Formats: sequence, structure tokens, C-alpha cells
Amino acid sequence: MGVDYHNILKVNRNATDDDLKKAYRRLAMKWHPDKNPATKKEAEAKFKEISEAYEAYKYLIISFTWEIVALTFVLSDPQKREIYDQCGEEGLKDAPPSGGGGFPFGNGSGGGSNGFNPRKAEDIFAEIFGSSPFGFGSTGPGKSMRFQSDGGLFGGFSSSDTPFRTFSEGTAPRKPPPVESKLPCSLEELYTGSTRKMKISRTVVDAHGRQVQETEILTIDVKPGWKKGTKITFPDKGNERQNQLPADLVFIIDEKPQTTYKRDGNDLTINHKVTLAEALGGTTVNLTTLDSRNLSIPVHDIVSPGYELVVAMEGMPIAKEPGNWGDLRIKFEVKFPTRLAPEQRAGLKRVLGG
Repeated sequence: MGVDYHNILKVNRNATDDDLKKAYRRLAMKWHPDKNPATKKEAEAKFKEISEAYEAYKYLIISFTWEIVALTFVLSDPQKREIYDQCGEEGLKDAPPSGGGGFPFGNGSGGGSNGFNPRKAEDIFAEIFGSSPFGFGSTGPGKSMRFQSDGGLFGGFSSSDTPFRTFSEGTAPRKPPPVESKLPCSLEELYTGSTRKMKISRTVVDAHGRQVQETEILTIDVKPGWKKGTKITFPDKGNERQNQLPADLVFIIDEKPQTTYKRDGNDLTINHKVTLAEALGGTTVNLTTLDSRNLSIPVHDIVSPGYELVVAMEGMPIAKEPGNWGDLRIKFEVKFPTRLAPEQRAGLKRVLGG
């Protein structure tokens, strides 16, 4: 048994021309090689198979219509009709032309006698979509070389008078702007990375041109070090509408507030209070990091108001520099006593030399 074009295009045997076009649009957009860079070889084979199946259907329509045109042309000419009645189509192929020119059999027909010769998949795609949204094209919007000729493809008939005009002569389908949605992430997630599963519901156009609801689970791998405003794009995952390309779906990273740490670019900052005694006599800062490690940081310097201690490589991971981190900046606040006993004042003066 030959190739089952019905199964390839996912249509039944009573499919109309519109059904075929809708099925081709849906499958061609899904399997176009430019949309599947990770599996390009498989996509190219599938894209070519889909295009050949669609072209085979169109060929059958064209061949049938051509036979009607040819028979009308023959029967309207007395000489050709006599030859046709006596010898059939084979006799016409060998007969000399009469008066008004040749007839649509033999080498000039472009019809059934030459057999099925499918076009390039890219030409079919450009013809259906007007011009390719992926950057390639034929000889003009909605045009294929197979449908162009200076004198008309069908001899005495101009292309505008035949049923074989291109099926899409407009501009390329419009692509709506991206659909954007925030993706809130904790600072811990942005420090360690995480995997998020997002369930989406969208409108799609089925093979019969009807709009139906479809649900899908999208996986987002949040990379360590991503910042607020980072965009993750899922091409063509927005709603579909008739005569337009589906929109892209874009998730935008949003950063949730964190009680202990604040982010400043690739650095982390934290506010830490010390007593006057600790500020003058030294202290140790104990912290729990965003990945749950315990840090003990000794402070030997005298802590003056506005003092900041920098701990290298304890900030946020740098997404574009794997293995590298920003810094942790500890900002100190000195708590001064509200009251001192007379002997305390005297003691401080003696020690500080005031």
C-alpha cells in the first residue's frame, strides 16, 4: 500500500480544501525546522512529509480540473474533436496544431501526463502563509515559482483566469505581541536554582478550524543567579486565532522580599546591630546563608557608624560566570546606651583618654 496522506495530515477521506489547508497550517507550524533546532533533522523529514502530502492533494485537484479544461478546449474545435472521437487522447498528442494554437496535452500541459512532481517544502509553506515568518521565502509574498510565468502557465489562459492561482496572495499572518506573566521567586530559589512546573490553559485551532481549550505543563529551570526581570520565552504557546500566528508566552522573574538579606546586583547586603562595647572591643557575626550554611565572621576592627565589612564570594551566584559569586556586605549599626552611671562615664573617660 502507498503512502497514507490522510493519516499524515490527520484528515478524513472526505476532507475539503479548507480542511486540508487548516491541517497543513497547523502541522507545518509545529514541525518547521526553524522552530525545532534541537531535533532539526527529524523536523526536516516530518516537514517535507507533511508538505508532500498536502501537495499530492492539490495535484489531484489540479489534474482533475485540467482534464475538464482540456476536454472543453478539444470539443470546441471541430478538427480536434474529430481526432479525439477517432483516436482518443493519444491521437491528439501526435496531431499538428490548428488555427488558434496548441492544446493542453503532451509536454506543454503541466498536467497529468508529466506525473506528480512535488515542489520544495519551503515554497509550499511560503505559498500558504503568504511569506514565511521564519525568514525564507519564494519569489514574492504568497508566490511560488511553480505558479509564475511571463506568458501564463497555461498557454492562452492567464494565471488570473485559471483555478490554479496561489492559495494565499496576502501578507504574512500577523503575530500578536508576547503574552507576559510574572514568575515570583524567593531569593533562596535565585541563589540555589530551582525547577518550576507551570500549568497553562490556552485556546488552539484544531484541524477543523474550531477553537478549543488545551492545557499543558511547562517546565522552567530557574538558574542560580538569575535576576529580577529575566525573561523565559516559550515560542507560540499563547492563544491561537484564525489567520494569525500564535503569540509567544513570556515569564518574567520577579523577586520576593527576604527578611534577612537584600540583593544589590550580584552582592548581598545585611544589616547587623552591635553594642558600643562590641563595636569597640570586637565581636563575631553569626549568619545562616541562603543555602543554609552557618558562617561565623570575626570582627576585629573598631566599628564606627557607617562601617561596612565585605566578605568576598558570599554574595549571589553570577549567572553568566559559573563558579563566581558576588560579595556579602555587612552593614553595622552601633547601639549607643541611653544612660550611663557616673562611675561608668568616669571609667570611659579614663580608658578613652577623654
